[in-house]
Amino acid sequence: MAYVTIVVMLALVEYLYFAVQVGGARGRSGIKAPAVTGDESFERYFRAHQNTLEQLIVFIPAIYATAFYANELYAVAAGVLFLIGRAMYFRAYTQDAEKRGRGMIVTMFANVALVAGGLVGGFLHIV
Repeated sequence: MAYVTIVVMLALVEYLYFAVQVGGARGRSGIKAPAVTGDESFERYFRAHQNTLEQLIVFIPAIYATAFYANELYAVAAGVLFLIGRAMYFRAYTQDAEKRGRGMIVTMFANVALVAGGLVGGFLHIV
C-alpha cells in the first residue's frame, strides 16, 4: 500500500500546487476574498481547482479500496492516470475553458476504473 499512499500524497501535492496557482491568479486579477467572480481568468483557475477537489472525493477512497480488495498495481496505474488527467485539465482549463475536455475524460476514466475496481474487488472478497 506504500505505492498507493505515495500516489495519493502526490495528488494532494498537485492539489496544493493548484491552490497556489489560484492565489496567484487572485492577486493578478485584483479579486479580493471572499469574491470568486469578476475576472474570467481568475474564475478559470478557481473552477479548475474546485473541480479537482470534487474529483478527489471519488479518487481517494476508490484508490484505497481498489488496492486493498482488487489489485495494488492496477490502483497505482489508475492513480498515475488520475494525476496526469488532472494536470491536463488544470492547464487546459486555465488557458481556455473550452479545451478542458481531454483532461476531464482522462480523470473520469481513472476514477471510473478505480470505483469499478473497488466495487468488484469488494464483491469478490465477500463471496
